[in-house]
Amino acid sequence: MTEEKKFRVALGQFFVKETSEENQAITRDLIERAEKNGADLLVLPEGIIARKPGDHDWPRLHSEPLDGPFVTALRAATKEKHVTVVCTVQAKIPGEARYANDLLVVRDGELKLVYQKLHLYDAFSAKESDNAVPGNEVPALVEVGPFRCGFITCYDVRFPELTRALALAGADLLVVSAAWVKGPLKEMHWDLSLRARALENTCFVAGVSECGPVNIGSSKLVDPFGVVVAQCGTTDELLFADIDPARVEKCRKALPVLENRRFAAPKLREPGEL
Repeated sequence: MTEEKKFRVALGQFFVKETSEENQAITRDLIERAEKNGADLLVLPEGIIARKPGDHDWPRLHSEPLDGPFVTALRAATKEKHVTVVCTVQAKIPGEARYANDLLVVRDGELKLVYQKLHLYDAFSAKESDNAVPGNEVPALVEVGPFRCGFITCYDVRFPELTRALALAGADLLVVSAAWVKGPLKEMHWDLSLRARALENTCFVAGVSECGPVNIGSSKLVDPFGVVVAQCGTTDELLFADIDPARVEKCRKALPVLENRRFAAPKLREPGEL
């Protein structure tokens, strides 16, 4: 009897460049390498159209509509490929000076999900809401292979009610696209937040942060018991790890926190709604 193929996650950590064209080339290369190495899911950082260290207006000034050059190139790069790609982009909003921080799930050239970040990073002296408009809806789940995936963006990971809602809706793999800013204790906060969201929801968690002079990198994959099973360093890296959905079942049998809970959770959007 042949062993059942496990699910392969690719953590695609990189330093986002100043132009859309440079970042298109980087994402195409990561998609090709992920596909070649048998990845089922490729997770990329937050805000990957364009960034410039120290210039907080840069992402807004270089935002594009979802039918613009960057997302069009991203969709084309996934066409006729197996791998599902997750990232976030700065999307123009018609008639609005600020952009939407949109998480995208892309497979075979199609947008399977567009999720507008709920919790904007107005903390630690930063004010993301100066340049971005918050969303108002918990995203639908997307099936990727044997997993039902829930998606959040960066600062969202500090709000456990959101991931609990996703887990109660059936998520067994939580995906975090981030640009986690460096600072005192911030690496610890990233690690604790990802591990806590995994353990309290008995889910796998795949979190990818931009690296470089501003953000920490340290992308990682956490199992349902809160154990880090794969982790990147602080420079550009494409890291692969295989996970088994049976691990979720085993954990939930031993630690049935979702069954034992006493509180309700917010309602998700209907599956398939963008």
